[in-house]
Amino acid sequence: MKLMLNAALSELLNFFSPLSALQREESGAVSLLTPGTNVLGLNATYLPDLYLPDISTTMSNRPAESLPTGVLASVTAWHAAHDLPLLLATAQSVAGAEPVTTLQIGTVTATGQADPRVVVEQMSRLHLVRWAEVLATARGTPQWGGALAQHLGRALEGNRDFVLLQAYQDGQPAGALLWRATAPGGATHLWGALTPEAGPALMEAAAQLGGGRVVASALREDPLSLQDPLPYGSVF
Repeated sequence: MKLMLNAALSELLNFFSPLSALQREESGAVSLLTPGTNVLGLNATYLPDLYLPDISTTMSNRPAESLPTGVLASVTAWHAAHDLPLLLATAQSVAGAEPVTTLQIGTVTATGQADPRVVVEQMSRLHLVRWAEVLATARGTPQWGGALAQHLGRALEGNRDFVLLQAYQDGQPAGALLWRATAPGGATHLWGALTPEAGPALMEAAAQLGGGRVVASALREDPLSLQDPLPYGSVF
């Protein structure tokens, strides 16, 4: 029996899968790996809820030969074969695992009232390095900007569904966002803001790209109000 991902995980997977370097699917669990980047959505296994009862056994420190057979053991081995830790994107808590981050997914509707302190521009891919540096800095990992730009330069080549947006405040870079053309309205699940004003301004611009609305994800601490929110999803 092939299990289905819930709506929140399906939304994230749809956004990130074209950007990943490696993909693997087994019985409804979908793994994305992108060595050399630190974007969690590009390095996680998206897990149907019914696999969760077995997770504490699979993630134990027992020798590999004693791990239970099945999907979770297979996923664990695949991550290990690529020298990457096991990250699980789920909509439920996972016993015995340490939460890394929690996202909420919802929609943002354009108001037509842009903050005059922030200017948002669509960026040419020729400026991808600078855009990635702003994004990485906004998310607290400035050292990853170069590697992210290098990967996205390859992943975005020939793909016109994605648009780079960058925010400026007081003449300085204040945030960055990656928008994807999806129906309806487009989506963004890779963005970051250096000021409280830049995040809503970026979302306003992204919503306008989508004809008035955009599906977006936000951390609990992000100063962003999402409409029609789906349940929180966590990465462990």
